[in-house]
Amino acid sequence: MSDALPFLGSLRLGGLVIDPPLLLAPMAGYTHAPFRALCRRRGCGLAFTEVITAAGIARRVPATLHYLTTWPGERPVAAHIYGAEPQAMADAARVIESLGQFDLIDINCGCPAPKITRKGAGVALMRDPDRVYAIVRAVVRATALPVTVKTRIGLSPDEASLPAVAQAVEAGGAQALFVHARFAIDQHTGPVHLDALRRAKQERAIPVIGNGGIRTGPNAARMLRETGVDGLMIGRAALGNPWVFDEVRCHLAGQPYAPPSADERLAVLAEHLHGLYQQVQVGHHLQRRPRFTDEGAACRQFRGHLARYLAGVPHASRWRVQLLAAESIAEVLTAAAQALAG
Repeated sequence: MSDALPFLGSLRLGGLVIDPPLLLAPMAGYTHAPFRALCRRRGCGLAFTEVITAAGIARRVPATLHYLTTWPGERPVAAHIYGAEPQAMADAARVIESLGQFDLIDINCGCPAPKITRKGAGVALMRDPDRVYAIVRAVVRATALPVTVKTRIGLSPDEASLPAVAQAVEAGGAQALFVHARFAIDQHTGPVHLDALRRAKQERAIPVIGNGGIRTGPNAARMLRETGVDGLMIGRAALGNPWVFDEVRCHLAGQPYAPPSADERLAVLAEHLHGLYQQVQVGHHLQRRPRFTDEGAACRQFRGHLARYLAGVPHASRWRVQLLAAESIAEVLTAAAQALAG
């Protein structure tokens, strides 16, 4: 096998050009607008919203529509929706297009969360390629925006249904297929099956984008080299590390990469937290009985990101209790600065 780095060109989906084709995966509880904007400025070519219920969008439920909040400067951006009924999915697509904020609509056929699969949505759809076809077809007919689909390779090794589902996705008129190359039973930590991803790329005429296990430039190069996919989607490796997109891009281009300094890491962490606070201020009142102040809610929502911003920092663990107990932005930033200072 050649040691030459694979080439990663731009990705065209209808009239949308994604350059570079390094994408931020949709992640519930994480891919809110402030975080998407940070990733976009650091080499991410396209970011996705959190997974959002199509039924709530179709009914224009205010709390659901809040998840469709976008920020200036983050476009292109994709709306990522789930559901099991073609009509509701089509109605949601019309609402999304009417907002004038999104460049692409992505259909979830890969989420293994029980609250989604119990409704026959998410990865449960991979048991029914005919329904996948009907949903994709209905959404494509409902909107002028490019439509894509995100899947797994199946629910389990006994239900490796990607070939049939990928065929349904293409036949339904989707512009691209995003494949998390793990089985649903493996969640986010099982083996990444590059052979299944390579087969999907070989069998389909539409672009196929690979997802799963991409944490560094060498990981990305291996997936490209062994599968020939048209782009890469990065998920959990971007949490607390929006610089991963620059790292991957530099590696694939054969360019040097300089990791962020402690000061830069703290500045981005602070920008992220302040941005999340702004978003919480807008949406927190939509809850019937908010349990926390806006600032407290933002700090609590930020905890999943915070731990990852400080991952690998020497002696950061000594500040863990203080960081996880903080209910104000000032407390979080003071403790984070002390942790980063060593």
